[in-house]
Amino acid sequence: MSLFWRIFVMNASLLVVAAALLLSPWVTISAPVLPDEAIVVTAGVLAMLAADACLFRYGLAPLKQLSQAMARVDLLNPGARPKATTQLEMAELVHTFNAMLDRLESERATSSARVAAAQEAERRHLARELHDEVGQTLTAVLLQLKWLADRAPMELREDLHAAQETTRESLDELRRIARRLRPGVLEDLGLASALRALTADFRTAGVTVRYQLDAGLAGLAPEVELAIYRVAQEALANAARYSHADRIDLELRHQMPGVVDLMVRDNGHGLRDAAEGSGIRGMRERALLIGARFVIDATPEGGTAVRLRVPTTAGAEQ
Repeated sequence: MSLFWRIFVMNASLLVVAAALLLSPWVTISAPVLPDEAIVVTAGVLAMLAADACLFRYGLAPLKQLSQAMARVDLLNPGARPKATTQLEMAELVHTFNAMLDRLESERATSSARVAAAQEAERRHLARELHDEVGQTLTAVLLQLKWLADRAPMELREDLHAAQETTRESLDELRRIARRLRPGVLEDLGLASALRALTADFRTAGVTVRYQLDAGLAGLAPEVELAIYRVAQEALANAARYSHADRIDLELRHQMPGVVDLMVRDNGHGLRDAAEGSGIRGMRERALLIGARFVIDATPEGGTAVRLRVPTTAGAEQ
């Protein structure tokens, strides 16, 4: 029965019952109305209103459930769908809403893939520019400072050596930035070597980073390796920069056949009900691109744990 006819039948039933009671010998109306009759009529009206409210609440309950489901929709956490009911209009409305969600999630996945590809292309371009242009310029400056320091008077050599060290540190930092923008180790040596090099970069910042990488992680698709690397990179950066952690654990393991788990835990001050920033949203979008499950939560010690569960074969259980 459609929603219109359900509501019509509910109200019609109440009116028929009220009319039957008025025509019955148990309810009589005098002129003028007696106090007892006024009480009976008032009680009847209140009872009809209460019954009408209950029936409407029951009849429109699927609309409220659908409204709540709409409010919970998050395209970064896809898959949740409201269930269709037996009511005709409600079933059609739920099916239409679910079809819209399917289309939005598909379009978002496509646009996110394009944005990610554009970002990686821009990162490679910036890394080349930094390495080829700025890096070569700093190298030339370093050589010129060395040449000047070898020929300068003794009273100027200390200052020139200090300028050399500053330039050398700037060149090293520039190379680290270029490596983060374009992980050449990932392309040349694979995911495990890239993650080791990534943890080494954070050790130089005074953070203790321990890693455990399972053997036999080769064979992952390039886009999967890149997504895992970027999530690990962002998780390490967040732990060092925002959580003020001094110890970070990174694990990449085969938890079950067809599934690879990335876990990054720290001993920082945790999320503290902070709103998700662009970094966490970026990790969620990268997880969506490869069909992975992304979870971020607090550890029992008060730190933060980032987990990425990646299916490596079709039909792997997530």
